[in-house]
This record gives sequence, C-alpha cells and structure tokens, in this order.
Amino acid sequence: MRGIKEYFLLFIKGMGMGGADVIPGVSGGTIAFITGIYEELLDSIKAVNINTLRLLLKADFLLFWKLINGNFLVAVLAGILVSVFSLAKIITYTLENYPIQLWSFFFGLIIISALAVAREIKERDWKVFLMLVIGIAFAYFVTSATPSTTPDNLFFVFGSGMIAICAMILPGISGSFILLILGKYEQILTAAKEFDITTLVVFAVGCAVGILAFARVISWLLKHYHAPTIAILVGFMIGSLNKIWPWKEVLEYRINSKGERVPFLEKNILPNEYIEMTGNDPFVLQALLFFFLGIGLVVVIEKIAKMTKQQP
Repeated sequence: MRGIKEYFLLFIKGMGMGGADVIPGVSGGTIAFITGIYEELLDSIKAVNINTLRLLLKADFLLFWKLINGNFLVAVLAGILVSVFSLAKIITYTLENYPIQLWSFFFGLIIISALAVAREIKERDWKVFLMLVIGIAFAYFVTSATPSTTPDNLFFVFGSGMIAICAMILPGISGSFILLILGKYEQILTAAKEFDITTLVVFAVGCAVGILAFARVISWLLKHYHAPTIAILVGFMIGSLNKIWPWKEVLEYRINSKGERVPFLEKNILPNEYIEMTGNDPFVLQALLFFFLGIGLVVVIEKIAKMTKQQP
C-alpha cells in the first residue's frame, strides 16, 4: 500500500516523463524506465480492457479502480500533464536560446540511461546482440528521417496521436520527434500553449487508442522475451543519440506557422566545425557541465528508486 510520499514521487516521475516528451529526441519512456515504473505503467495501461470496462457499466467503480491500478495511473498522468502544460513554454524558450546546453544535458542522460537499462540484460547471446543492433539501426533511421508537411485536419491529428504515443512509451524513440516527422509537432505544442481544447481532445483520444493497443504488445514481449526486448530498447536509446548531438549545421530552413524561419534539415558536426561554420561560441565547457549533470541526475534517480523499493 503506497502512502502520500510514494504517490508524490510517482507524480515527480510523471513530470519527468512529460518534460522529456515535449522535447523532440527525448523519450518519456526512457524516464519511466530509469525511474523503475516502466513495467508497472505498461501493466496498468494493459489492465484497461473490455472486462474492466464492463465493471464501469455495472457501476462497480472501486473494483475497476483497483484492477487498473488507478491511483498509480492518476499520479503519473497528473505529473505528465502538469509538466507538459507548465514546461511547454519554458522548454521552447530553452531550445531557442540554449540549445547546446539542453541537448548536452539530455545526451548525458540518455547515455547513462542506456547503460543503466543494459545492466538488466542477464543473457548475453547472439539474439540479444542482434536485437541491440536492430534497435540502434531503427532509431538512427527514424531520427534521420526528414520532417514532412501533412494535413492539419483532426482526422490526421487523431492518427498522429496513435502513432506518437507508441513512440512515447518506447525508451529512446521520441514521440515528439515522431510528431515532427509527421509534421504535427508544432501544431500540438501550439495547441498545448494556447489551450486549443478541440485539437488536444482529438489528439488525446488518438493517444488513448494507440497506447491501449501498444502497451499490450510491449508488455507481452517483456514477459516472454525479456532479454531481447530490453536489448532492442537499449538500442533505441543509443540510436537516438544521433538526434540529440548538441552541435549541428543547418542544411535547410523552413517557415513555421508564425512566419518564423526555423531549422528544417540539420547535420551533426564537431565543436570546432561549429565555430568555423557559424562563428558562434560552441560552449564546450558548459556542454560538458550539462552532460555530467544529465549523468548525475540519472544516478540520483536510480538511488532514490532503490531506496524507495527497500522501504517496507
């Protein structure tokens, strides 16, 4: 039986997931994994099915709530929502004004997260290695894909929600970046900042449909093929580092909905090349500082998670 302290900690973990999901290239699933709530989250989502929904029709709310682990879901979801709505403007501002520092922070966070998750792999055979390579290759391909222009109608918003939520619960695959590829990232972020209820509700329904289906797939794989599944998830994290590299050369720009000129296609470069091409300070020392801050955060989160598990 969890107490107020434990639910508050779940709320904080949810905030971490929400903050990560806002940024293209960082996955909320990664945060769930390193904070030790990933499998419980999948099991709780999976518990929402025809049988439990029938309990609602019978007005057996208490049993329904217990079976779906309702308190857990509400604590995590509340953290995600608070983070998304409160951090959307902050993260947008940080990405625009301090991109190198922010990407460096998440680069360190993802590297140490991949190592932390890899420790859970007990079997070390060719199947596990193959899944790791497949995960790396797939994530690299996804994060190298060119963003596209797509319809703004609500039907496509619904479909984008279904696809993006699958990525959001996969460590290493960013739901935000999937939205960027689908041409829906800016529309959804703007809807969150401006409280466009219609767009947000349609997107949320799409997410709900997608996550209820996909959570079952991942949960089944973790139970029956645990080591290979963990390996491919670690591969997703490593492959996603391609997108998170702090120093980039802009190859092509686009005009967003506000008429602003923003990067469209980018290429990873070294700090010395960044100086030559842009004439701007690469902030190497600050990048290193934020890189180690990202590593330190995961170490602290892991220790807190272990202390929580040890408590009666």
